[in-house]
Amino acid sequence: MLTAFARAFRTPDLRKKLLFTLAIIVVYRVGTHIPIPGVDYKSVQECVDQASGNQGLFGLVNMFSGGALLQITIFALGIMPYITASIILQLLTVVIPRLEALKKEGQAGTAKITQYTRYLTVALAILQGTGLVATARSGALFSGCTVASSIVPDRAIFTTIVMVITMTAGTAVVMWLGELITDRGIGNGMSILMFISIAATFPSALWAIKKQGTLADGWIEFGTVIAVGLVMVGLVVFVEQAQRRIPVQYAKRMIGRRSYGGTSTYIPLKVNQAGVIPVIFASSLLYIPALVAQFSSGNSAWKDWITQNLTKGDHPIYIASYFLLIVFFAFFYVAISFNPEEVADNMKKYGGFIPGIRAGRPTAEYLSYVLNRI
Repeated sequence: MLTAFARAFRTPDLRKKLLFTLAIIVVYRVGTHIPIPGVDYKSVQECVDQASGNQGLFGLVNMFSGGALLQITIFALGIMPYITASIILQLLTVVIPRLEALKKEGQAGTAKITQYTRYLTVALAILQGTGLVATARSGALFSGCTVASSIVPDRAIFTTIVMVITMTAGTAVVMWLGELITDRGIGNGMSILMFISIAATFPSALWAIKKQGTLADGWIEFGTVIAVGLVMVGLVVFVEQAQRRIPVQYAKRMIGRRSYGGTSTYIPLKVNQAGVIPVIFASSLLYIPALVAQFSSGNSAWKDWITQNLTKGDHPIYIASYFLLIVFFAFFYVAISFNPEEVADNMKKYGGFIPGIRAGRPTAEYLSYVLNRI
């Protein structure tokens, strides 16, 4: 691995891309530690220390922002608005014919959909920023913290607007940084920023496990967690790379004096076709009732039920709801992202067929059957 990195730095063009990507990552990490105006940073730090890693329903969003959410910094929202906007646009592409037509227009249509994604990202950032500021002002951002209500000492409307605009601008900057890595860096800018955000919380979490451990001063627990983590990473990579290959053959065609086709290929159907999107969707849905319960005034039976059952990650009802939502969204997302009828029509148009399966509708039914079993 070290040899591969050394060879990469010997190549001028690749070295330039790597250094540019590292510079963008440094800028991103600096932004996750700059607090927004109107926040009492000392109170925030005191509440973060009292939380001791128990972040409740904000845990997932805080992880994707690299810990910036609970710090209430300019990059507090991170890339979550962009991820949500991208998923919503993908879903709307199937529902709205105009977006579906844009998707088929090639590079120009993709650029237009990207523009819509940016607009929706800004709108979602405004909504999420407003919700975060309101939650911080009510003291519900850190449950059990004695100074949680003093995180935002100034309750003026102008201060709230400035805080929301700052976080929205921070989200736009994060989106721009990701696109810079994609265009001028090593590529996949949003994925890299997501990885950096998640990885940024690892050292503190591992060290907290070591400090709380009792065997050999915590080093046995520390090593066990690292070993289990490495095994899990290996299993995730194995499942992510696993695929069912559907063989496809193309009949020979004579066009003029040249012969085309006659080749064999395959359709790769991934085992994890939906990726992490069902997890994000399920977490977002479970986040909504808990957020509504926090903003509702007074005591009621439904509020108490939500607080007791849908805000604690180790509660059986929360686990069951999370599992069922992930399964549902996995089927739903695969159904809209992979269209067996469209694939079958394209194969038939170019003279392709699956051995033993007739072209057209039988091919679409076979692909649907295999996909549902996967």
